[in-house]
Amino acid sequence: MKTLFNFRGIAWLLVLAAVTFLLAGCSNREIVTECLKGHTYGFWAGLWHGIIAPIDLIAMIWRDDVSVFATNNNGAWYAFGFVIGSGGWGFLGGKGASKARR
Repeated sequence: MKTLFNFRGIAWLLVLAAVTFLLAGCSNREIVTECLKGHTYGFWAGLWHGIIAPIDLIAMIWRDDVSVFATNNNGAWYAFGFVIGSGGWGFLGGKGASKARR
């Protein structure tokens, strides 16, 4: 008779979650109060940062002053612009991939 749950898999998942939470609890907390002063980035800046995100990701390897996501943003509108600028998670692209090949 088959069981509905795989208890061995659930046990491993719980162990993995516990280890993840334990390691996350040891992480260093970053003080960002200095970053939150000055200009606040909105939708259009989020759109631009999403477009240049791959370049920023590569630049982050060599420079400490480059970041992919602006810390001083206005919240949901910045994040929405960032998602659209970075490709909309596939909502805006892929038209060519969906066409049948001839």
